[in-house]
Amino acid sequence: MLATVAAFLAVVGGTSLVAVGARWFRRDDSLPTLEGWALAGRQFGAPTTWLLLGGTIYTAYTFAAVPGMVYGAGALGFFALPYTVIVYPLAFVLLPRLWTAARDNGYITVADYVKGRYDSPPLALAVALTGILATMPYIALQLLGIRAVLTAGGLYPRGLAGDLALVAVFGVLAIATYRHGLRAPAVISIVKGAAIFGATLAVVAVVFDEMGGPGRMFETAAARHTALALEPALFPAFATLALGSAMALLVYPHVLTAAFAASGPDTLRKVTIALPAWTAVLGLFGVLGIAALAAGVDAPPGNAESAVPLLVEQLMPAALTGVLFGAFVVGALVPAAVMSIAAAALFVRNVYVEYFHPTATPKHQTRIAQAVSLTAKVGAVAFVFGLRNQDAINLQLLGGVWILQTFPAVAIGLFTTRLHRWALLAGWAVGMATGTLLVVWGGFSSVVSVGFGEVQVPVYAAVVAFALNMVVAVGLTPFFARSEEAVRA
Repeated sequence: MLATVAAFLAVVGGTSLVAVGARWFRRDDSLPTLEGWALAGRQFGAPTTWLLLGGTIYTAYTFAAVPGMVYGAGALGFFALPYTVIVYPLAFVLLPRLWTAARDNGYITVADYVKGRYDSPPLALAVALTGILATMPYIALQLLGIRAVLTAGGLYPRGLAGDLALVAVFGVLAIATYRHGLRAPAVISIVKGAAIFGATLAVVAVVFDEMGGPGRMFETAAARHTALALEPALFPAFATLALGSAMALLVYPHVLTAAFAASGPDTLRKVTIALPAWTAVLGLFGVLGIAALAAGVDAPPGNAESAVPLLVEQLMPAALTGVLFGAFVVGALVPAAVMSIAAAALFVRNVYVEYFHPTATPKHQTRIAQAVSLTAKVGAVAFVFGLRNQDAINLQLLGGVWILQTFPAVAIGLFTTRLHRWALLAGWAVGMATGTLLVVWGGFSSVVSVGFGEVQVPVYAAVVAFALNMVVAVGLTPFFARSEEAVRA
């Protein structure tokens, strides 16, 4: 146990020291601006952007939840792999266009882009508030991921001591982000990449050796779980989960914030070509869910995410166990930091400056964003300690449904402005209401049944809401266009 703790502290402590050195990325000592703090001056090259985007997209909870889903639900849990394959061709096309529009017009947030593209502050406000609303529970989920993993590994002391340790880890992140903005998660992502890739390959090698190879491992797991092959009835759920999640990911504020920090569109194209390497690691984590089944790991009811930490503790050498648990913690710090920065930038640019203080100087905007970023982290900590774990999971599930409703205004707007701004706003409202009701009525399940009579098909609720969103936006566009023409006449 001592070796496990020592290795864990070495990874987390080393990361804390690296975060303090985020000033290494600063190129000048000019006056602070929101662009410099939130986007690091749009200066990151391909290696840094690859690490930052990968570290932002692949969260600690992702690495725990995917094998947990495979362990608990079988083959359906692997939807995350095609999802993270589908997303990169989309990113290759969309992210460079968005970056160019943002740089050319001085946009810092995605809502800035929407406002400029459609000349519609109300639509921009809807996109900004949706982004903030979807991001906040996502930050809390990173804390839950840390706590779940460490608890399963016996590294989370019960009671006040454990809570204070969690607050201390998050406190280092808060201080580093407050001072250095996006540069802090950029340097932390270097540690995350090395820790995740190195520890994963080592763990998988040990697991395959202990299990007698992947073939025998799958045979043993199949004898314990009957759903390792996807049932045909679940094909629509699998496909819509993969497609809807890929589309939603590209309009999350934290992903776009990391993308806007790149040095140019060519940098983003190179990065999106190389990002599937992170998917390969995620696939190996998914296989660890199969390994947990084969090893007979008994995860607590309702806590399938603990299956892999329990497997690691059961099979791995103590030092490697500590390194992997440290990698989980570091894995949570990068996305949590970028999420808080993205939420703060949205609030400052598209709520505070737009509606309360239009004459705010760049320095003042930066100070407000720093304060909001810190408040977001404190709020996430309070959320984790004040509510049940399931509440955060439910809200994050809703967040995925909500953020997809901004896709028409953001992504489709890159290619055409034929959809009227008021029609887009109406479609957004219908999609938000429909998606929320579907998830709540379904008992907070992301998969709902749609159809007529006895013909019911399981699909991702966000995709159903998105389809209605598009129907309303397309259907109302001619009406609003004619109304505007009549007013002008």
